[in-house]
Amino acid sequence: MSSTHEPLTTARAALPDGPDRSDDADRRAPARIALTPGGRSDGRGVVGRGLLDGAWWPRSRDLTLELPPLVDELEQTWGRVTRVAVNPEHWSVIPKKVAADGRTVHVGWFAAEQDPHKLLLLSYRNARWDLLVIPPETPRATAVRLLAAASDPRNVLTASALIAQPHTGAEQTGGRK
Repeated sequence: MSSTHEPLTTARAALPDGPDRSDDADRRAPARIALTPGGRSDGRGVVGRGLLDGAWWPRSRDLTLELPPLVDELEQTWGRVTRVAVNPEHWSVIPKKVAADGRTVHVGWFAAEQDPHKLLLLSYRNARWDLLVIPPETPRATAVRLLAAASDPRNVLTASALIAQPHTGAEQTGGRK
């Protein structure tokens, strides 16, 4: 990972303005994500830095379409993802399972227990990762700022606090420089 915290997506794919409403070929584009350099979890659930492991900017609110490319992308770095949990506040339909790379990933939800702007992922190695979910309709400039802020290992803000944060120079570190 780059120490400049450049979102992975800027190197891999163009970031269009707002949600992507194009044809199905574009839906198979790589997930728009940025990850904390070196990761936050050590694979045993011990958290070393920050509150988030990065951010994800889906193209729609359809988890059946959006989760497979995300899981495929993350497995290159984190290993096999087995479960995903979301807060139902921003997802109208939450499938129980999604197909990803020829296998099944279980999907669940937590209403009160989980930040509505966070996605939780679990892997075979019993590791857990938390990603900020940037709403699909977010303008490009704001999404790029949030991708960088959530992937900054110095971030001390929750997912909802990052979304609510006005654009300032201190937003990535919770006020610390």
